Parts: sequence; structure tokens; C-alpha cells
Amino acid sequence: MNPMMMSWAALGGAIVCEVIGTTLLARSEHITKLVPTLASAAFYAASFYLLAQALRHLPLGIAYAIWGGVGIILTAVVSVVVFKQRLDWIAVAGIGLIVAGVIVVNAFSKSGAH
Repeated sequence: MNPMMMSWAALGGAIVCEVIGTTLLARSEHITKLVPTLASAAFYAASFYLLAQALRHLPLGIAYAIWGGVGIILTAVVSVVVFKQRLDWIAVAGIGLIVAGVIVVNAFSKSGAH
């Protein structure tokens, strides 16, 4: 696999690890349950490691925008599906703006190779 594809794969892994870490953080009950707390920390550490690997070939601004934006979207989906939380129209609109921002950055930015 070429280095650019490896960076994109690392970024995808970083996003997945961050969402899992956040989900486990919610399960830790305010950091009072040891196993979910430690697992959350491990997934956050893995996420930062993979993000650092992605930065070998992806520009920081692009990688971080995608990592943060997609992470927010997936975390919102997990909150609805797993935790049965409801999103009002303002939350959905805000998430939509995040999606639009990530699309604009990826489709039109000349900030770096992507």
C-alpha cells in the first residue's frame, strides 16, 4: 500500500478509536468504573498514535478537520443508537454544518495533498 493510502487508513483508524474511547468514557460513569475508564484511555492513546501516523503524509489542518468532524458525527450517531439520546433540530443542523465544512475542506482546499 502506498504511503498516502496508509495515512488515510491511519486517519480512519484514529477516528474509530476516538469514537470508541468516547463511548467507553460515557460507560465509565464519570470515571468511577475502572475497566471502561482504562479502556477509554487506551483507545484515546491509540487514536492519537494513529493520528500522528496519518500526519506523516496528510496536512495537519486537513487531518484534524476530518478527525474532529467525522468523530463528532459518529459520536452523535452512537449517542442516538446506543444511548437512545435524542438530537433536536439545532443539533442536527450543527452537525450538518460540520459535514458541510469537512466536504468543503476536502473538495476545494488547496492546503495540501489530499
